[in-house]
Amino acid sequence: MYRETTSALVGGAVLWWSTAPPGATPVRVLPDGCMDLIWSERHGLLVAGPDTAAQVGTATGERYVGLRFPPGTGPAVFGVPAYELRDQRVPLTALWSDARTRELDERAAYADHPERLLESVAAARLGDAGGPDPIARTLVARLGAGADVAGTAADFGLGPRQLHRRSRALFGYGPKTLARILRMQRALALLRTGVPAADTAVRTGYADQPHLSREIRALAGVPPRDLIT
Repeated sequence: MYRETTSALVGGAVLWWSTAPPGATPVRVLPDGCMDLIWSERHGLLVAGPDTAAQVGTATGERYVGLRFPPGTGPAVFGVPAYELRDQRVPLTALWSDARTRELDERAAYADHPERLLESVAAARLGDAGGPDPIARTLVARLGAGADVAGTAADFGLGPRQLHRRSRALFGYGPKTLARILRMQRALALLRTGVPAADTAVRTGYADQPHLSREIRALAGVPPRDLIT
């Protein structure tokens, strides 16, 4: 139903394939700070913006192929600030409204390997843009490791408001929201390896296990146990 693999496009990019037969358990997609270029057999080429809460899809049997970009890379591909696409799924033609984009839609529909087309399009766009903003990777690494926002802003020579604006453009939301999302992802990764919840809370900077549970439920819509079984 779902599989993924590392893409050769850019460090951290992921190719994924999904087909859920009608009646299957709905898919819960958690916020991760990423943006995706997606081909849907029913809707063509789509763009998935960064989410602030879990998106729950209905299982219809539709086939999807996607290319998920590392946090902060999507704006260089799509040519718009991430906040303009926050919590949205839009046709690619809404962003690139020219004949070539419509041609891409048709090519993807008849391609044996749509993922290759997605990578080719993204590589060309990244090349034209000169690559993603170099601050993105470092910012994700620092906030993902638990660094505080004020100290991170100072390290980049930015004021808190400047960092907030830069973060919204790159990730769709401010650095505090990004840090919450990255911490949730880090905590879930530990829980899935069998680390007890209390230890996970300590290792990922939550005040205690109840705090961890509340935060994950707020972002994912369900308690941690529903995400690790």
